[in-house]
Amino acid sequence: MSDGAETAGIAADGGRTGQAADGSAGLSADEVLDIVDEHDVVVGQARRAEAYARGLRHRTAFVLVRDGAGRVFVHRRTAGKLVFPSLYDMFVGGVLGTGESYDEAALREAEEELGVSGLPQPEPLFRFLYEEDGHSWWSAVYQVRCDLPVSPQVTEVAWHGFLTEEELAGRLTEWEWVPDGLAAYRRLRDWWAEHPERA
Repeated sequence: MSDGAETAGIAADGGRTGQAADGSAGLSADEVLDIVDEHDVVVGQARRAEAYARGLRHRTAFVLVRDGAGRVFVHRRTAGKLVFPSLYDMFVGGVLGTGESYDEAALREAEEELGVSGLPQPEPLFRFLYEEDGHSWWSAVYQVRCDLPVSPQVTEVAWHGFLTEEELAGRLTEWEWVPDGLAAYRRLRDWWAEHPERA
């Protein structure tokens, strides 16, 4: 599968050491997550790898990132990811650690994956329960503008670029996307149609 960097005319480069912008590592397979019920109420904890293996419902944050020109940050996940390896995503983000809020995770994950420090707090938009193919997580969707030069983590991001909405729409049927991100993006487009002032 082509990464589309040439066809879209996008600069593609990775360049992080696998650490967050503040020097801390992101969540690993051994990190402990809050396990939640269908109402997003915490009912226990489990290691991240166990939560994925057993299909335990947990929490995630999705952040749509735009640059100053309004283009959307798109990336291909690395082959070593625990879920959806090597697929494309139009969101940055990830799972919440035990006791972590959605807002905290949204900012932490966005800065880690983009390789930036001092990003504005992402704007919360809506939440939804994602359930498909044995996966289940409560998902909080955010958006943020990033005017900083990005340098994504090489452990998280195999390729990245900024695409216009038109370029992104054209690649929805050409590239293989993470299913939860695709579900979130479709919901986001519907949400924008109802809230055009926040699009």
